[in-house]
Amino acid sequence: QPQLQESGGGSVQAGGSLRLSCSASTPVFRSYAMGWLRQAAGKEREFVAAIDWNGGNTYYADSVKGRFTISRDNAKNAVYLQMNSLRLEDTAVYYCSADRDPTGNTDPGDYDYWGQGTQVTVSS
Repeated sequence: QPQLQESGGGSVQAGGSLRLSCSASTPVFRSYAMGWLRQAAGKEREFVAAIDWNGGNTYYADSVKGRFTISRDNAKNAVYLQMNSLRLEDTAVYYCSADRDPTGNTDPGDYDYWGQGTQVTVSS
């Protein structure tokens, strides 16, 4: 079973930045679209950002557009999420995910693999 492992979460003050990383256990993910999803306490999991298999196209939720940047390095089997200008409402568990469809997907229900998640807490 291919695995995804997130890192880089933590606590930060509003307006600050964090960079999340996701490491894939196998090069098979190089042909998959990758995404970041998040789930806040008491809420449903929501789409944050996605990137197609070669990094040519990226997609963002309106709530993070202009503040977050998704990128990937297929040579390292890695995906990143740079989060700037963090807000209180960005507090959530962030999940790295992979979709066999290489084009990119904004529907959380369509992703095939998930990591364990990493907590991001933004405080005032």
